[in-house]
Order: sequence, then structure tokens, then C-alpha cells
Amino acid sequence: MITPHTSAFWRATLALCLGSFMVFTNLYVTQPLLPMIAEQFGVSALQSSASFTITTFTLGVSLLFYGPLSDAVGRKGIMLFTMCGITATTIILAFASDYQSLLFLRAVQGFFLAGLPAIAVAYMSDEFNADALMIAVGIYISGNSLGGIGGRLLGGFLGENFGLAGTFEFMALLSLVLTMAFFWLLPPSAHFAPKPLRLKPMLVQMGAHLANKRLLLSYLIGGLSFFIFVNQYSFITFVLKDAPYQLSAQFIGLLFLTYLSGTYASAISGKLGKRFSQPVCMMAGTLIIMLGTAVTLIPSLHTIILGLLINAFGFFLTHSTASSWVSLNAQGGKASASSLYLTFYYIGASTGGIYLNVFWQKGYWPSVVLGSWLMLLVILCLGYWLKKIGHSVKSKTS
Repeated sequence: MITPHTSAFWRATLALCLGSFMVFTNLYVTQPLLPMIAEQFGVSALQSSASFTITTFTLGVSLLFYGPLSDAVGRKGIMLFTMCGITATTIILAFASDYQSLLFLRAVQGFFLAGLPAIAVAYMSDEFNADALMIAVGIYISGNSLGGIGGRLLGGFLGENFGLAGTFEFMALLSLVLTMAFFWLLPPSAHFAPKPLRLKPMLVQMGAHLANKRLLLSYLIGGLSFFIFVNQYSFITFVLKDAPYQLSAQFIGLLFLTYLSGTYASAISGKLGKRFSQPVCMMAGTLIIMLGTAVTLIPSLHTIILGLLINAFGFFLTHSTASSWVSLNAQGGKASASSLYLTFYYIGASTGGIYLNVFWQKGYWPSVVLGSWLMLLVILCLGYWLKKIGHSVKSKTS
């Protein structure tokens, strides 16, 4: 087994972090470019946002496929194959001549993007001892967040200076380099034990997770929170592109640095969960998102940025706590329970734009804020319900 701070530990951890960075930069690279996509292809705000949400949808659904498949045929090969698939689709995206082709390729890319996130922690569980695993998972999750931020920053900078095709060309080259580094750095699986791929037991286990109210409520809280949070960023890009702000794609990309407040919230969520209980932290996170959303109504670039900083802190407090709650309350099959959480999470991201677009069409950003508040009130009620039924496991989770 790989032990902490050895050469094998750093090689494997770095490989998985680079792979994670590649996945999430490709996932989020189009988000700051939504106004550019709308203008270039002559589509609406909702249609342009589909270039992001269709990818999160196919990613979320595919997560359920890769975990059981890797249990049967191995870890490293699938991760490497999907990274090659990401690189190939990114190259082809640079030559997309119409919006339908762009959407189709982004949907296919989402299928490949799910491979590494679904398997990486399972690989670490196979190959790392307990002490090394705890350290490596924390570093790996940091790679996830850096990939999300990096993808948006790269998208804004590259789109502004090289256009949409140039952005995908650069991302394809970056993906190729990172794939080669991943292949060279990641040690082969030494402790993997294949298991038969059996559909019925997997479906039974998934059904048991969905029948567990503590899990189902946390799935809904995480999914609906991302449903609102990530799609607010999609619509605010159109606000900031127009008067009086008139920000370029490059500066809109910088807007996603507000996620850094969420990195801090994730880091302290464990301590807060022990002190106040996890359902209370989920409710607090939701209230913080409501506050930040209201602050964005003040017509100033500084207050909009402040509101998004507040939102990111509240969302990641909710998300980190809900994710941890799933691991603590799953009755067996923790990996499949976590995969289901991520499926709800990414399907939430892929459908929230449709919901918020109804409000955008009615009254632009102030109506989006109203729609956000309505859904956040629902999430707050779900958190209260979870708090009521979670008393019996308070000692376990606190």
C-alpha cells in the first residue's frame, strides 16, 4: 500500500490532481463565454447556457456508470481512456460550425468527463493506506476546485483574445499534455480486486439509498442548491456584459475568483458541523445564499461581487456538509451513495438554467433573484425537515 509522503504517494496524488484539473477546466471553460456563444451562433441566453448545462447533465448521469464498471475492469485504464476522449472532443469542438454540433459534442464530452471523478477516490481507496488516503483526498478535492476556477479564468482570457475556436484549440493542447503527464505519473493498480458487474444488486442498493430519507433529503438539498448557485453565474454574465458594466469576457472570467470564499467555507465546514450539527449548517448555508443573492440587487459592480462572494461561502458550506452527511448516513454502499449525491448535484446544475430562465424572461436579473429566493426557501424547509428526522443520529454526525 502507498504510504504518506513517499515518492509513490506524491506521484499518484499529483497525477490525480492534474487529471481532476483537466476535467473541471474543460467542464467550466464555456461558462464565461456564454454571451460570446449567444452572439456567435445567434441563440438566446437559455440556449447558450445549454452548452454548459448539457455537459453537466451527461456528466451527472454517467457517474452512475463508471463506478460499477471500474469495479469490474479496473481503474487506471478507464480514467486514461476517458481523458483521451475529453481531448478528442475538445479538438473537434474547435471546428464546430453550428450550434447543434457544439451542443452534441459538449454532451459527448460530458460522458467522458465523468470517468475520472467517478473513479479517482476508488483508486486511492485501493492503493493508499488509511493515513495516506485522508491526506490525498483533501489534496485531490483542492484540485477539483482549482480546475473549476481555472477553467473559467482560461475561458474568459482565451475567449477574449483568441475567440471560441482558439479557446478550444488551447484547451485541447492543455488536455493532451495533462493526459500524458497522468499516464506517466500514476502508478499501475497493485491492489485492485475485480468484482463481477451485476446490475440487479447495484439497482437494489441505489433503491435503498433513495428510500433512506436522510440521504434523499441531502441529495435534494445539494442538487437544488447547485441548481440555483451555478446558474446564477450564467445569467449574471449577461448582466455584466451589458450597460452600465460592459465587461469583456476576460473580466467576466475573473468574476469566478469569488469561488475562493467557498474554498474557505469547505475547509471549516467540518468544524462547524461538529459544533452546530450538519443540518443546521445546511440551513445556515442556505440563508447565507439568500443574503448574497439579495446583495446582488444593489446596482454596483462592487456589491455584485460582494454578493457572489457571500453566495459562494454559503453554497460550499451547504454542499460540503451535505456531501459529508451522505457518507456518515449511508447504510452500506458508501461509494454508490456518494455517486448518487453527485448525480443529483450535476443534474441540478443542468436543469436550473431552465427554471431561472422563466424569471429572466419576465424581468431579467431582479426576477432571477426572486426565482432564486423561492427555491432557496424550499431548500431551507428541506434542511429543517432533515434536522427534525436527524436527531436520532445526532451523536453519530456531531
